[in-house]
Amino acid sequence: MTTQQQDEPPILPEESAGDDSASIGGSSTSESQASLRSSILDYRRENGRTYHRMSDGKYAFPNDAREQERLDTVNYVWMLTLDGDFCLCPKNDISAKRVLDIGTGTGVWALDYADAHPEASVQGVDLSPIQSTYVPPNCYFEVDDLEKEWTWSTPFDFIFCRDMNGSFADWEGVIAQAYKNLEPGGYLEIQDSIWPIACDDGTLKEDSALNKWSHLLVEACSKIGRPIDQTNQRPAMMEAAGFEDIKTTRVRFPISPWAKDQKLKEIGTANQEQFVHGLEALTLGLFTRVLEWTKEEAMVMCLEVRKEVKNTEIHAYFNGYVVYGRKPLSSDEK
Repeated sequence: MTTQQQDEPPILPEESAGDDSASIGGSSTSESQASLRSSILDYRRENGRTYHRMSDGKYAFPNDAREQERLDTVNYVWMLTLDGDFCLCPKNDISAKRVLDIGTGTGVWALDYADAHPEASVQGVDLSPIQSTYVPPNCYFEVDDLEKEWTWSTPFDFIFCRDMNGSFADWEGVIAQAYKNLEPGGYLEIQDSIWPIACDDGTLKEDSALNKWSHLLVEACSKIGRPIDQTNQRPAMMEAAGFEDIKTTRVRFPISPWAKDQKLKEIGTANQEQFVHGLEALTLGLFTRVLEWTKEEAMVMCLEVRKEVKNTEIHAYFNGYVVYGRKPLSSDEK
């Protein structure tokens, strides 16, 4: 296995810092398909938020308009981090023929990739039909459960997966299915953050609300069998599935604009926005369902965390990994 891991120095804070106070398939006349679509769109409501109906409960986070805005901001954070690139594998510059975006969310990555690569056919898949109906002719969306058997008959030459931490109970199985559904020479790329939150200089205190919240989220995801603290295991999983030329790159996401480096400051500004406005989305479902907190207790925690996220004297950040690998040009299927 070939890896490309960067040992980066700590992020330097500014000298002066303070409180910063789907086109979903198309319509059908079939009653069974109409009934299925109706049931998928009948979102479950909980704590004032809506959640996906297909495979109810597998994905712990909401799918409403507020969450869709947060997801689009997260996409912007990644684009800043990767200097505008869609991915780090060769498929960023050398267009793929068939692309699959697993866990597409709002579909923003798939839409942008399709616009930039008009010769590629791009398909996004998610449990929730929350994607735009205004799509380029080479982009399609599908509602499906990716933890079930993949049934596509034609292989892809690029499979992309971003921010699906906490979404899959069996990452090895998902990666194996990706391998099976790639043509020889095709690439799988996974981009994700690593939990819990990190800090290099002690400004994030152990008893701080932000630190406690981060570890509680890790605990809740582990309890439901969908851990968020095992991102660094993906390269080994890909190697076990049969991928070769595996490369990993570490990235970092400041929680607010506290960093001295201008690029990291801009990333921190966008990241702060998505956390301040999306904190409840990450918290309510897991804290009330899994940790058995009351909604009121969870909201108080969100209030305390939000205050700390706005404080640029706290030099916290999330680590992230981008890992990609290539299916051998000729090999026995695993």
